[in-house]
Amino acid sequence: MTKYESEIFAIVNTSREHLTAEQIFWRLRQKHPKVVLATVYNNLNKLQKEELIRRVSTEGMPDRYDRVEKHNHLVCRCCGKLTDISLKGLSAPLREQLGDDFLYYDLKVYYICPECRAKQEASEPTGKV
Repeated sequence: MTKYESEIFAIVNTSREHLTAEQIFWRLRQKHPKVVLATVYNNLNKLQKEELIRRVSTEGMPDRYDRVEKHNHLVCRCCGKLTDISLKGLSAPLREQLGDDFLYYDLKVYYICPECRAKQEASEPTGKV
């Protein structure tokens, strides 16, 4: 692994956030001020192809990068916030339906996060006159 690959891999795997390429770039730039954004994208693509990190895509949002540890995501339909969740017991029923093992799955559960729900409730008319 090159030094940039190694550092980007570490940034993604030590963060519990779901960072965009630009956020990774700014973190990497703190240590390597001369790095360019294209280098970050090239290394992210390489790490993702080698299945060392995973890309999480959601409609209308920039791609974010995550560790490959088995987990799924909650996605807020309003603000796009991504939260890790673990849905234990899903693999066995999938294996049973397929009649065989599978490589992996990428499950995103869409909802409205508590912060956005509170904003919506605050902006709704109360109906009082």
